[in-house]
Amino acid sequence: MKGYIKNIEEITVKNEEFRQVLYTAKNCQLVIMALKPTEEIGLELHKLDQFFRVEEGTGEAILDGVHTKISAGFAVLVPAGTNHNIINTGSGPMKLYTLYAPPNHRDGVVHHTRAEAEKDNEHFDGKTTE
Repeated sequence: MKGYIKNIEEITVKNEEFRQVLYTAKNCQLVIMALKPTEEIGLELHKLDQFFRVEEGTGEAILDGVHTKISAGFAVLVPAGTNHNIINTGSGPMKLYTLYAPPNHRDGVVHHTRAEAEKDNEHFDGKTTE
């Protein structure tokens, strides 16, 4: 079967990895993330668009210096060229998924922790899931 059809909310909430690439198409990529209390994705700036959906937890989205409280059910759309960060401000894990358009990471990559992700200078290599 082509494509990705699964219960993304269930998969996201069960995830314990900092970052895991689930599916990579030619023009977009699906990634799940789990942030521990006080953990953040880190200040980023991409030449691509990015969408976040929070499934569990509370936090803060920062887009070009503007701070907004977010929680389960929130969507955050980050246009290309926008400095951004997502921070878990809650006492429990923050579970979210993100879509990169076009892809940003190597297909199938799993980073167990933020430290591991920062050490791995991987980027999308053009290989898709199918």
